[in-house]
Amino acid sequence: MIQLQERRQPKNFSLFNLGFRPFFLGGAIASLIIITLWLVIYSRGMQPHYYSYGVFWHAHEMIFGFTLAIIGGFLLTAVRNWTNVQTLYSWPLAALFLLWLTARALPLFDTVPGLFIATADLAFAPLLAISVAWPIIRSKNYRNLLFIPLIAGFFIANLLIHLQLLKVTTETADIGIQLGLFLVVMVITVLGGRVIPFFTERGVAGVSCKKYGFIEKAILPATALWVIVSLSGIEQIIATLSLIIGCLNLVRVSGWFNTKVLNVPLVWILQFGYLCIGFGFVLFGLSELGLVSRSIAYHAFAVGGIGGLTLGMMARVSLGHTGRQLETGPIIIAAFVLMVLSAIVRVAIGYLPIPYLAGLHLSGSLWVIAWSLFVFKYTPILIKPRLDGVYG
Repeated sequence: MIQLQERRQPKNFSLFNLGFRPFFLGGAIASLIIITLWLVIYSRGMQPHYYSYGVFWHAHEMIFGFTLAIIGGFLLTAVRNWTNVQTLYSWPLAALFLLWLTARALPLFDTVPGLFIATADLAFAPLLAISVAWPIIRSKNYRNLLFIPLIAGFFIANLLIHLQLLKVTTETADIGIQLGLFLVVMVITVLGGRVIPFFTERGVAGVSCKKYGFIEKAILPATALWVIVSLSGIEQIIATLSLIIGCLNLVRVSGWFNTKVLNVPLVWILQFGYLCIGFGFVLFGLSELGLVSRSIAYHAFAVGGIGGLTLGMMARVSLGHTGRQLETGPIIIAAFVLMVLSAIVRVAIGYLPIPYLAGLHLSGSLWVIAWSLFVFKYTPILIKPRLDGVYG
C-alpha cells in the first residue's frame, strides 16, 4: 500500500496501476467469450467438463466470472477515492487478476481435477474482500465495510455451487446461482443509488435528481430482506416483497430522470440499466405468481440491469480515471444501443415472432458485438497511462 500523495511515475504499460484496469478489460473480454461459447454449447446440446450441466457453467461464469470481476475492479478503484489509501497495484494486483483468470481457464481443460478448479475459483472472493477491507479499516472509513459481507455472500453462493459439482451436496447449485445473482442486484441497489444521481447531476447540465427520503432509507434493508426471503420458497411473500421493491426502484429511478438525460449516453445507459433492475423485481414477483417465466425475470436483471450498468459504468469510470474527457463517440454509443436491444430481445424472447433459438442467438450476438466494441475502443485506454501523468 502507498499513500496517494507519494509520487510514482507511470510506465507506458499501465494495466496494473489501479484495480479497474485489468478487471474491466479482462471482464469485458470474458463476457463476450462466455456468451459466444454458451450459444455454441446450448445450440449443440454440449455439456462442459466439471460443470456437467451447461446452464450451471453459463450462469456461474456470468455471475462469478464476469460480474464479480467488474465489481472487484470498481471497488478497488472506488475505495482508493473513499479512503485516500492506495489499493492494490503492480504485482499484487497482477497476482489477484491472474488468480481470477486462472479460475476462468481451468474448467476448459478435461484433465484438471475438480477440487483444484473449485479451490482456485473460491479463493478470489476472500482475497478481494481483504484487499478492499484493509484500506477501509486503515482509514477508519467504516461505513464502507458494508461491501465486505456482500463479498462474503458471493463466496458462500459460489461454495454452494462447487459443493454440488464436487458431489458433496445435492441441489445446492441452483440456490448458489440465485443467491449470487440477487447479491449482484443488491450491490447495484447500493452503488446505483450512490453514483447514478451523482453522475447524472455532474454529466447533465441543469438537472437535479430528486431523492425520496423514505425510499432511500428503506431500499437497502428491504432488498437485503428480499435476498433472504427469496430463498425461503414461500411464493406469496416473495411475490409481494418483489413487487413492492420493484415499485420502489421504479419510483427511485424516475426521480433521477429528465429528458435532458437522453442527450448524454454515459448517463442514459446507467438509468436504463437501473430501470431494468426495477422491472426485474416486478417480473420476479409475477413469476412467483405463475404469470411469467422466471427466466424472463432473471434476464431482466442480468442482461438489462447488469449488462447495461456494467457497460455504462465501465465506460465512464475508465475515462474519468485515465484523465480523459467524459465523452463518447459513435462506437460506444452503438455499443450502448446494442446492449439495450440485446436486453429487450432476451426479455421478450417468448413473445417474438421468431423461434426461441433464433431469439437467443440474436440477443447473444447483440451482447457480443456490444462488448467487442467496448474492448476495441477501451483496450488502449486501459493499458496506457493517464493523460495527465498521474499514477493510477
